[in-house]
Amino acid sequence: MLSYQHSFHAGNLADVQKHAILAFVLDYMTCKDKPISYIESHAGRGLYDLNDADANKTGEAAQGILKVADWFDDTSPYLRALAATKDAHGDNAYPGSPLIAQALLRANDSLHLAELHPGEYAALRDNARSHTTKIYQQDGLELIQSLAPPTPRRGVLLIDPPWEIKSDYQTIPTTLAKLHRKWNVGVLMLWYPILTDGRHKPMLAALSQNFPDALCHEVTFPPARKGHGMVGSGMFVVNPPWGLGDFAKDLTKRFKKMSKG
Repeated sequence: MLSYQHSFHAGNLADVQKHAILAFVLDYMTCKDKPISYIESHAGRGLYDLNDADANKTGEAAQGILKVADWFDDTSPYLRALAATKDAHGDNAYPGSPLIAQALLRANDSLHLAELHPGEYAALRDNARSHTTKIYQQDGLELIQSLAPPTPRRGVLLIDPPWEIKSDYQTIPTTLAKLHRKWNVGVLMLWYPILTDGRHKPMLAALSQNFPDALCHEVTFPPARKGHGMVGSGMFVVNPPWGLGDFAKDLTKRFKKMSKG
């Protein structure tokens, strides 16, 4: 329990999918002058070094953002967030979703970040310290229920668990349904891994039944190394903003082209 360390996987292809979609959503939501709330249930440490021992051990970033950054042009909010992180922390720095949110949100927006792991929480406090950001060391799924509906009500939620707890696959559909009843205007996003055993499929079926109008975007990619069980990743988005479907389709094409070599 609480053993997952994202530093081994930062900047991998799953991060590319998740962070590109997150950046698109945040960019869209900030087109209006009205402030928004951003809530994240499993924030991690927020900042990663793609040249440290953990990243070099797996080589996942080398197969991920370091290989496919040219998928995105200079107007991409994802690349803007990457550039802001490098400017602040050096060329090898990679932002987790908390720093992507901080890079794209404004001074009048509110951020709420939960991280239960003691070491990751301590690092998150150092990496994401800001007067607009509240950081909580508590169970993220409990936090999002206690905050909903947030102030301001316009906003975005990212649920991005490490999926160490297998029961999450059964409980998250109920959690999202309960949350949506309290906060029906929020853009609710769930990231999940696609594993060779297909354990996400019953969860996805339940989610799709609860939210038939949601956007479900899945990409596949080669395993990071021999025997690695993750062969893709998915984003399930309730109340997807206009244009996200087309952006996701373009992202799918790029993943497919890469997989074909």
